[in-house]
Amino acid sequence: MVLGAALMAAAPIQAQQIVTSPAPAKVAVTIYRAPDRDAGQAIDPAWLRGYALISEEREVMIPAGDATIRFEGVAAGMMAETALVEGLGAGVSEKNLDAELLSPRNLYARAFGRPVTLRRTDAKGHTREEEAIIRSAPDGAAIVQTKAGFEIANCGGLKDAIAYDGLPEGLNARPTLSIATHAALAQKARVRLTYLAWGFDWQAHYVVKLAPGAQAAEMTAWVTLANGDTTGFAQAQAAVVGGKPKFEQSREEPAQTQELVLHCQLSPVQAPLVETMPVYAPAPPPAPVAMMADVVVTAKRMMAPVVVKEEVLGDLRLYRVPMPTNVAAHAQKQVALMAARRVKLGLIHRADVDVGAQDGESRQARIRLRMANRKVDGLGLALPAGGVAVVQQVGAAALPVGEGAMDDKAVGETANIEIGASPQVRLESRTRRINDREEAITATVRNANRWPVHFESQQLLPDGARMVSASAKLGRQDGHPLWAVTIPAGGKVSLRYRLQLPR
Repeated sequence: MVLGAALMAAAPIQAQQIVTSPAPAKVAVTIYRAPDRDAGQAIDPAWLRGYALISEEREVMIPAGDATIRFEGVAAGMMAETALVEGLGAGVSEKNLDAELLSPRNLYARAFGRPVTLRRTDAKGHTREEEAIIRSAPDGAAIVQTKAGFEIANCGGLKDAIAYDGLPEGLNARPTLSIATHAALAQKARVRLTYLAWGFDWQAHYVVKLAPGAQAAEMTAWVTLANGDTTGFAQAQAAVVGGKPKFEQSREEPAQTQELVLHCQLSPVQAPLVETMPVYAPAPPPAPVAMMADVVVTAKRMMAPVVVKEEVLGDLRLYRVPMPTNVAAHAQKQVALMAARRVKLGLIHRADVDVGAQDGESRQARIRLRMANRKVDGLGLALPAGGVAVVQQVGAAALPVGEGAMDDKAVGETANIEIGASPQVRLESRTRRINDREEAITATVRNANRWPVHFESQQLLPDGARMVSASAKLGRQDGHPLWAVTIPAGGKVSLRYRLQLPR
């Protein structure tokens, strides 16, 4: 079944029988990452751009004849055109009768031209009430008419709130999806309702605790589930999808949880509405409810945490939480993606030589964490994109080394994670002209640490130039010569080579 393109006000219902399903008996929530958020970019709780596939099972009694079935407690960010209802039973036909959801935006829009009460608070905290009539749509500036004339809200020193006189007809106190049915006989059905909803997101985060020598580490991973919707889902079967699925919008994205956003907009008018027009503040949209961080370490008898299970989903990966969990409204929750495991890695200091650019300049090396996603190195599982925090155990304290980000990594791929700059490792390059067609390059790297470091440097040659001799054996990376060397503690190493320039 394909429902209408928007949650619209219901047409007059001829059926007299109304059946309400207040909540699902079972619910599953599968969250997809915001498609335009980078791997290292943190979730913005006030602006969640991902979506969720929500599947609910509900037990309903379908009356004989014409009836309306109301599914209360669906997500406020539901995309109604994606809703699918299955399991109504034999001989039952249905059609869409979506009712408009109660939200700050819809409440304001439905109050157009009607009287409301403005509760106005001045800078000293004094509050007074004043009758007004809403004279504008919910987009842009809020224009109200009071006894003093027309005023633009939220453009002055007063803070206003709008109090409505009752609930407009056609709005539901809870997000509700309604369908009309016709059945030959009354019957009990277990219905599955599936739909997409905006206003969700998820993020993976890795913590890497370096072992002495930085050749191995203990690695732990967490998944943060974020729900920005006004509806929460108790004891849900939760899962997240890794990768970048293609998602095409067939229409304009719905406002997240149908919030009301009003702006102060002042522009010249052809004729004044009143001789002296006071400028007051509009009813500001309700402040977003603070996202509560619900950190969960699920354990059996306080033993090892229950870890998210990986499953194949075509070219994507599904990470399923193996036990029911609450995906609360306006909240975040953390569950373990990977229990602490020992992995092999390399800590690389990296600075490239751009031949001919800013000759003689000394610059810091960048620190990279390199991990091969192989079982033999302690990994060997699909790793979703996310932030990476690296710490070093020093005595009883775990001191931060740096932070970076990792893209999605399949089994067998290598992750190079840049985690910061190293002021203790610096590179300097100098160029000496030999003749019209040859140059001599000297690259020197110094290590001020009290321990040796592994250093790498690409030699970025001018177009058409080629290296004719070098003081060390070089590899290749991305089509450029690669210098890889270990710098002793407190020491330095130099690379010398000659270039033949193009004619």
